Amino acid sequence: MTRFAFTVEYDGRPYMGWQRQAHGPSVQQCIEEALGRIAGGAPIVHCAGRTDAGVHALGMRAHVDLDKAITPFRLMEALNAHLRPEPIAILTCEIVPEDWHARFSCVARAYEYRILNRRAPLTFESGLVWRVPQVLDAERMHEAAQALVGRHDFTTFRSAQCQADSPHRTLARLDVVRIGERITVHAKARSFLHHQVRSMVGCLALVGTGTWSPDDLKAALDARNRAALGHNAPPDGLYFIAADYSLTA
Repeated sequence: MTRFAFTVEYDGRPYMGWQRQAHGPSVQQCIEEALGRIAGGAPIVHCAGRTDAGVHALGMRAHVDLDKAITPFRLMEALNAHLRPEPIAILTCEIVPEDWHARFSCVARAYEYRILNRRAPLTFESGLVWRVPQVLDAERMHEAAQALVGRHDFTTFRSAQCQADSPHRTLARLDVVRIGERITVHAKARSFLHHQVRSMVGCLALVGTGTWSPDDLKAALDARNRAALGHNAPPDGLYFIAADYSLTA
């Protein structure tokens, strides 16, 4: 049995998320079915972080155990061939030690949230960014975001369906950067709660429009109550960027 690790890029719009679902297609299902056609059996793919319906990935890491003599390059090529025409691509593939795990060996996960701050409606990027027509003050959003960096109880920014044992998380980075009409929120932590990034971005947008002050954002955090959440951003603009497996993350 050989353990293969691979990097996956996907457009999340057609899927119910990464994880297999009984009520619709998922990224995991597509990859597992492709692997089954290549290697036989019913392979199970494990990922670094499950994404929700409509959320995208540029660098999701995953692994699978296969009892088949095949090189990583051939497996990558075969997977990409069998995945067509799904909007899923295998970018890299390599053999890893059998104790390496896409989820449990990961020490940090990086996401970015993309906002298009303009009045005009979306055309080519519909479902790929969040269009906010009101003018956003990105500098004010960035300054307010720093109150969320560090270890906190993120109950306010946690979905009611979140299954994590604890609401406490350590946020290593939350930066807001504007380039022209495009605003990107960069977030990094060892792990995130369900909907945490989308909830933080939604509230930061309220700060950007002036509806909330930075103190309002801090008060929402301190409330440790989902009812204090101002807004949950849509999944459209959220991207899983990278999983970090270095010991220094």
